[in-house]
Formats: sequence, structure tokens, C-alpha cells
Amino acid sequence: MSILDMDASELSEKIREGKISSQKATDIYIRHLEHVNPSINCLVEDRFNIARQEAKEADRKLKEGHATGRLFGVPISVKECFHVEGMKTTGGLKHRKNHIVHEDAEVVKRLKAEGAIILGKSNTPSLCFYQETVNPLYGTTNNPWDPSCSSGGSSGGEGALMSVGGAAVGLGADIGGSIRFPSHFNGIIGFKSGNDQVSQNGNYPYIEYEEQQRMLGIGAMGKSVRDARLVNNILGKASDNSSPDLSSFELVIPQFYSCPLGVETGRLIRTVKEDFEDDFSLQVDEPPLFTESTLIWQQLMSLDGGKALKKHLLVNEKQLSPYIEFIRSKISKSDVHDYLTWAMIGMRLFQPSKRRLNYIREFLKSGDERLHKYLDRRLIVMPVYHSPAPEHGVLYKELFSIQKTFLRFLPYIAYANVWGLPSLTIPVGESAKGLPISVQIMSRVGNEEALFQFGELLEKRYRGYERCRKYDETGKKEEVAAHLA
Repeated sequence: MSILDMDASELSEKIREGKISSQKATDIYIRHLEHVNPSINCLVEDRFNIARQEAKEADRKLKEGHATGRLFGVPISVKECFHVEGMKTTGGLKHRKNHIVHEDAEVVKRLKAEGAIILGKSNTPSLCFYQETVNPLYGTTNNPWDPSCSSGGSSGGEGALMSVGGAAVGLGADIGGSIRFPSHFNGIIGFKSGNDQVSQNGNYPYIEYEEQQRMLGIGAMGKSVRDARLVNNILGKASDNSSPDLSSFELVIPQFYSCPLGVETGRLIRTVKEDFEDDFSLQVDEPPLFTESTLIWQQLMSLDGGKALKKHLLVNEKQLSPYIEFIRSKISKSDVHDYLTWAMIGMRLFQPSKRRLNYIREFLKSGDERLHKYLDRRLIVMPVYHSPAPEHGVLYKELFSIQKTFLRFLPYIAYANVWGLPSLTIPVGESAKGLPISVQIMSRVGNEEALFQFGELLEKRYRGYERCRKYDETGKKEEVAAHLA
């Protein structure tokens, strides 16, 4: 097996056993990224020289018997939004192009403490605020399976990077599908943690409001469910590590009539239902509060009318206007992407009144209690999106149209965010054009291990992660083969 195909769990084991050196693995990933990045534009900043030094040091520690950490010597990548000491955190904004941070994000600290070696940071939309990975500073990230298609967002750079095997495992964040869209579109495993389970300290932009914080999840983007479990164990709060009896869980595989669903995606969902209906108790009802959740998500994202985001558009002590910058982008040129300014204008339109916000808070309180009971021994299986990866720009039009089409297209995504549910994305098939199609499994906080166990069943029975090999260097297979160090 190629090192590029190995997940972090396997690579870590082989490094510890001395079968592969950390230096060799790191060099292979670096050369691969240098080769593929001009085509897909997934990596926006690297720390290759430092990574090589850290790999050399890891190999020295191993020889001396001092190897520690669950990711010892393993090369990984992280989304650009996470602070990494000595690297830039820009949010895709031109006026932050030289903004270097001097302290790691909490999640980065934890990964480093387990021996992980960070290769670099991956592309995002401006301020991670829309689901298409494009910004004026770093440009567009392409989907490796079809460069004319979206890689999703906001962790789209990470999704594309992991699709081609650019690291052993990656890290993303999700407040509106930002892990699940890229995982689905690029054909990788993705895990969004549940409400208040992983620290966002050192995440940019920091989510200020409590009602939005509950929607944020941080987790692995990678090649296997076991890596998603491993990273969640490293990053998440201490929890019950006992193994649940998966057969005691009921599967909820709804038939949605209010949301569009493509033929190929619908067929795969029905296949999953038919394949597991003899092994599990199965329910086809729509989960509680599903229909209401999408509008609630939009209003929670807009609760301050965009004031918190606007603070990040302060350039040379001058506050930029989303309205003016949007017009400038259409008639001349703006340093702020029109996707961001249009979204910020939309936040003004969807800002809930005080009365509405009070209603939402009560709705969330009662809904949390209801769903905690409902999901006690249930796993929900649903699509991630109605289609595989669309062409660049289509996704944004579907989600940010003035005609409120997000109400039709976003329900599958919004549900897990509004209710702070952990969600695991698994590729289960492909379209006729070879684009990956995934499903997501979700439940309440505390049922993560059940999600991982069922995810492993899906992973083994269906497509799972398959690396996109279109960009591999010909004649270089001996460089990526997993030979003994």
C-alpha cells in the first residue's frame, strides 16, 4: 500500500514499529503536495522545512526509545482558520495577508502534543462564511475528481487535500456544513463534533455568540472512521469510553418530501435502508423539528445583522461597507469577495427581531430536551446534499439566493448544526460521472461511539474513502511505496 493511501492510525503504527521513518513519510507527502497543488490549489501556506526538521527529530526520539503520542511522527494538515505558531491566519482577506500568529490554537496544541507534524494550512472561503472555497487572497480550490466542480466549504481546501491523500489526516470546522459539504463532494470521511465538545480557542474568526457556538463542531477530515474516532478522542472532552450495543439502536432513515433529492443520491439512501432493515429496528419518519430548523439556522447566523463579521473588514482603521464593496466588486474590483459581502447583506435581511430571538431561544431549550430523549438510542441517516459536487458557483446560488432557496437545499445540513449534534460523513457511492456521494449519520452528544461503529459498517460495505489518483506522478511509485525505512 502507498503511504499516500494510509490513514493516520496505520502510518503511526508503522512509524512506531520502525517500518517507515517519519522523515520518509513527510518527504513523500511534501513532494506529493508540491506536485498536486498547482492543479487543485488546496494548500495555501506550508511549513515544509520545519516539518522535515520535526520528522528528523521524531526518528531520533524513536531510536532513543522516547516516542510518545498517538500521532507520533505523522504528517497532518489543518484548515487555514486554525492558528499555528509562526504561520499566517488570514481568513482569506487581503488586508491580513501578513498576519502571523504566535500561539497555537487549542486543537493544534493537542495534536502536536500527540506527536503530529503539521505540513501546512488549507484554503477556505473569506472568513469561512460561505460554502464555496474561493477568496481574493488565495483563489479557488478545485474538486480533484472534476476541477470544474466545487470542493465545497468552508473546509474545501482540506477536503480536496485529503481527497488526493495530501496528508495522513486533516482538521476542519463546521458551523453550516463546512466539514460535511467538502467530505461529501471530495469523497472523504468527515466528523463534526457536537455542541461544546471541542474548544474553538484559536479558531478565526472566533464565534462570539452562545447561540452560534452551539452550532460549531470541529473534527477530523480523512481516510477512515477510526481516524475520526482517534482525533475526536484527542480533541474532545473526556467521555464514557464503553462500547455501546449497536444492535440496541434504532435507525431513522427518513423519506424527505420537502427537500429535493437527486436520483443517484436517493437510490443510494434506499440501498442503505434496504441493506440494514433486517439487522436494525428501522423508522422512516421525519426526525423531530426537522422542517423548522433551516430557518432557525439562518436566523441564528444572522442574529447580529453581521456586526461581528463586519469588525474583520477594518482596513487601515477604515471600516469597509459590505454594500459599497459588493457594488465595487461588480463594476470594478474589490479586495473583499462578493460572496462574502452578499452574504453579509443577507444577514441584515434575516436578522431576527428581539421578540423572534426570544422565541428561538425558548424553541432551542425545549427542542434540546426533546431531541436528547428522542436520540437516546437512535441514529439518523440522511443525505448531505441533494446532489454530488456541482460546478463552481452553483452551490452558492442555491444557498444564497434572494428567493430563499436555502430553505429547500440546506435542511440536511442545518439540522445537525442547530441542535449541536455530532455527525459523521461516509462516502457510500459515486455518480455516473464518478463524483463521490456520501451519507451522514447523526445522534446526540454521548452517542459518538455508536456513530463510529455504524460508520465502520458503512465504510466496509460501501465505497468508503478512495484516494483520487488522477494527479499521481507517473514513474514515481517507488517513492510512495511503503517500504521499510
